[in-house]
Amino acid sequence: MARPVTLFTGQWADLPLEVLAEKAAAWGYDGLELACWGDHLDVNQAAADPAYVKKQLGILEKHGLGVWAISNHLAGQLVCDPNNDGRTDMFAPDELAGDPEGQRQWAIEQMKQTARAAANLGVEVVNGFTGSSIWHLLYSFPPVSAEMVEAGYRFFAENWGPILDVFGEVGVKFALEVHPTEIAYDIITAERAIEAIGGREEFGFNFDPSHLHWQMVDPVVFINTFPDRIYHCHMKDAAVTLDGRSGILSSHLDFGQPGRGWDFRSLGHGGVNFEEIIRALNRAGYDGPLSVEWEDSGMDREHGAREACEFVREVDFPPSEIKFDAQMQNE
Repeated sequence: MARPVTLFTGQWADLPLEVLAEKAAAWGYDGLELACWGDHLDVNQAAADPAYVKKQLGILEKHGLGVWAISNHLAGQLVCDPNNDGRTDMFAPDELAGDPEGQRQWAIEQMKQTARAAANLGVEVVNGFTGSSIWHLLYSFPPVSAEMVEAGYRFFAENWGPILDVFGEVGVKFALEVHPTEIAYDIITAERAIEAIGGREEFGFNFDPSHLHWQMVDPVVFINTFPDRIYHCHMKDAAVTLDGRSGILSSHLDFGQPGRGWDFRSLGHGGVNFEEIIRALNRAGYDGPLSVEWEDSGMDREHGAREACEFVREVDFPPSEIKFDAQMQNE
């Protein structure tokens, strides 16, 4: 059976859920990966009010759509982010602006509520970010000691431990989208994150090849390294556009600006080898949704979303259940 194809609603939160659900169904999607912002999902209401849960699910059901995962990247980012420059003030209530520690405590409770909301929705996976207190130490000058880095992983474990306790209590898993600015952004840091939280099964990954591709980390190797920790899968493409003048660190140029060394692309328009990813997911036994996270500054998003759904259906295939030459062997 083909894996369900879903659309992550984070980049569509300007549209009411009712409007987006109608569009996604027309584009051919099986479901939506609900973002916990806009009017798509209020985690506090979903954690406490069965009528609200019924209403949100009813919107999806009206259009023949399901939900296999929800995502709370914004609150998750604040759990470990230093937030000392105001960039993430918009992720938390206005009254907490300029109060990093107040935002952190708010975010910790929001992520606990997100686990409860997922359980009430009948969803087994919450995707999101963790934030990182040490991302700014990426380049080791001024000199960065091993203890400073280790302290960052301890800080992650201390703050996420109580959150993961709630995930375990309600039977939901947290899937970190391995990503720059997070505690895990490549294979080695993902291994360290798992070690830091003692290998807890509640913690795994939302596999997204685009963030690995431009770092020149092989997405297939990531799947092969963590076959039992791939709890969800984003389908997103990226293109490396180095031209001898541009750099992989993007030169402080925003997405879509000419001269960047890499950029996100709509599915099939970048450099990610999705056939090999499907083969790796098949080997890992992953049968969850393939969720389109649509990002392309150079393409109309509705055109891209429809085309991306078609692309995923064409590239996905089930694993073989037989040995292809078994019929040639004598019994």
